[in-house]
Amino acid sequence: MRNAIVVDLDRCIGCYSCEVACKQENDIALGERWNKVIPRGPFGEFPNIEQYWLPVHCQQCEDAPCVNVCPTGASYRNEDNVVLIDKSVCIGCKYCMMACPYDVRSWNEKERVVEKCTLCQQLVSQDKEPACVHNCPGEARFYGDLDDPDSPASKALAAAGDNVHRLKDVGNHPSTAYILSSSIATWKEKE
Repeated sequence: MRNAIVVDLDRCIGCYSCEVACKQENDIALGERWNKVIPRGPFGEFPNIEQYWLPVHCQQCEDAPCVNVCPTGASYRNEDNVVLIDKSVCIGCKYCMMACPYDVRSWNEKERVVEKCTLCQQLVSQDKEPACVHNCPGEARFYGDLDDPDSPASKALAAAGDNVHRLKDVGNHPSTAYILSSSIATWKEKE
């Protein structure tokens, strides 16, 4: 089982609804973000301009460096293979924050623990979608098991063909995938 989110950047309008929905659902403190939308571009010269928005959250890596470096087991995989944090075991060493190649973990100053996207396990356990998926007005987000060809995430990837991209793999094998057609923009993870 590889639960993940697929984001169709062809449909993402950069409205930040995913950020807002995540903060609302998970009661995330001011200044913290478990999901962040990064404007990419504009690139090129007028009239040939390209731009897209890149929502970045926990990439649910197959070989998660955050789990590997955690000295207490606070960063772990649950029974559904989702990377999570047990805040009751977190000692606030921030090793996981340093190990994450995508900078998607947040420091909760009040609780003195590390936090991150949970793929809204509190909703998924009730057969609901993660808040960012449910609240996307462009219907650009898909959630599901990438090993299940009938999941919405797998269907979106299958329909995308060669337009599937992932953030840079540094041996961790990120599961989150992005769809971006060359007719919209050229994939550029970094400027």
